[in-house]
Amino acid sequence: MPGALIAATDWCTHPRDAAPHRVGGTKNPDLDRVLALAPDLVVANEEENRPADLDALRTAGLTVLCTEVRTVAQAFTELERMLTACGAPARPRWLDTAEDIWDRLPVPTHRTTAVVPIWRRPWMVLGRDTFAGDVLARLGVDNVYADHPERYPRTPLDTLRPAGIAVLPDEPYRFTAEDGPEALPMPCALVSGRHLTWYGPSLTEAPAVLGAALRALTPAAG
Repeated sequence: MPGALIAATDWCTHPRDAAPHRVGGTKNPDLDRVLALAPDLVVANEEENRPADLDALRTAGLTVLCTEVRTVAQAFTELERMLTACGAPARPRWLDTAEDIWDRLPVPTHRTTAVVPIWRRPWMVLGRDTFAGDVLARLGVDNVYADHPERYPRTPLDTLRPAGIAVLPDEPYRFTAEDGPEALPMPCALVSGRHLTWYGPSLTEAPAVLGAALRALTPAAG
């Protein structure tokens, strides 16, 4: 829907030129700027945006749709809800393609355990109920912190739970071959953060892209 998106955060990158205005970050949005633009709809996320900011926008009279995505199945439900709220004339082909790809994904014949760091200084890892954790589980990788009471626990390296591998995304912290693996006591798979943590058109590519990165480290994985 060309022209439908009038503003995005400073961190929105795909596509970079989709929105003519930038309104700050998810944690520090320029609320006055948002109000001045007078959008018909503000799309937010319960994990990324602060409730106080969303309440302020609602109090000022704006309609706010807040998504909650902690599984792959929820991603498809929330994407369809968001597109409907935005007035999409039809369900986009990429969404049907992505859902079909994930529905047809074979059950892995080999499973491994993983720790999934998402930040350094301090070290933080994926905990319970995360979209990225569900993505990995569907690819045969079980997060050893999936039962942790926190979703993103701080985890000093000397208390790290044992795991078969570490999965290191390039966002939100940009782990690289030179920054991350040297500190961890297990083999490390460097993966695309966009394919691990984003839900959108990247869902059509995620199983193949992530699967290739994981198989390179664990050749027996299926």
